[in-house]
Amino acid sequence: MRIRTEPTPLAGATIVSPELFEDPRGFFLEVFREDEFARHGLPTRFVQLNHSKSAKGVLRGLHFQWEPPMGKLMRVTQGTAFLVAVDLRKDSPTLGKWFGREFTAAAKQQLWAPASFARGFCALTDGVEIEYLTTGTYNGAAEGNIRWNDPAIGIDWPIKDPQLSDRDRRAPPLAEWLARPESDHFRVAS
Repeated sequence: MRIRTEPTPLAGATIVSPELFEDPRGFFLEVFREDEFARHGLPTRFVQLNHSKSAKGVLRGLHFQWEPPMGKLMRVTQGTAFLVAVDLRKDSPTLGKWFGREFTAAAKQQLWAPASFARGFCALTDGVEIEYLTTGTYNGAAEGNIRWNDPAIGIDWPIKDPQLSDRDRRAPPLAEWLARPESDHFRVAS
């Protein structure tokens, strides 16, 4: 197996394209392979696999966790979604910048966003399913979120009136997060 990687404008966030084997019976691909990920400088230790399903128009995010640090390798397994990563590293030249792209189950690409990034997505089709491998186990006491439509970030979401959880609706702006001492966990060197 070989993977192809494509850098994004945010150093550390990477698009991963596994090699796909297709024939009339269907397809096969290796979602994760330690030696290939290591060869491309990607993480090789994942400790949790999450799977979500969302109706069309649902937006989840922007979420992150600082203890333990939680990077996410996200992939769409059903439907089409717009996946987003936002740089939260205080000493980064791209602090507060975002990368987003439409990902489909058919394309089988993945988005890697390190622990120092907030992540989110919106479902563009009904029944969108997303799996994500994480580098840290969930810890509700050390998780945070920032407002999905913070004008300081300026994400160009492909939907305008998303369905949101109460938590995401009440999320603070980026500036409020950066004023918290916990934000010091996110640095370029981390």
